[in-house]
Amino acid sequence: MDADADFVDAFNRMRTELVSTLYYVLGSQDDAQDVAQEVFIKCWRTRDTLADVKNLRAWIFRIGLNAAKDLQRNAWRRRAKPMGDATPEPPGASITPGESLVNKELMERLRKALLELRIEEKEVFLLRQNGDLTYEEIAVMRRTPVGTVKTQMRSALQKLRCILKEP
Repeated sequence: MDADADFVDAFNRMRTELVSTLYYVLGSQDDAQDVAQEVFIKCWRTRDTLADVKNLRAWIFRIGLNAAKDLQRNAWRRRAKPMGDATPEPPGASITPGESLVNKELMERLRKALLELRIEEKEVFLLRQNGDLTYEEIAVMRRTPVGTVKTQMRSALQKLRCILKEP
């Protein structure tokens, strides 16, 4: 298999998780799908630099979150868009209807909890959890000290624990 096909396979393996992460940032499944497509195109156009990429997953998620931020800054999007009712299905196959309902409820609670975080906390949390970036990589990407990133992650986790504990 050639490098281009390897890249396409790798991107496709992480696409569901990327779309899910983008959904939590953007609040819209349609926007998340659009940005994921844009991310693939951006990555494809710069695939000749893949040899220099140490962590492909982190690189793709970084491009994805930057593209999501760009979309949020767009003047056409300045008006608020509520999150839709549809939550992305978690990766995984054959689950029972009961498990599906529980998963849907958990995803909805997590989505609502993430909305309570400050933008910086949400970004650090998603980059760390879904993007598998190290604190150092996040600090470089966000141009902030590692200590600040760790503080934001700790704050995000504390807030999420409190919110998710509530009935």
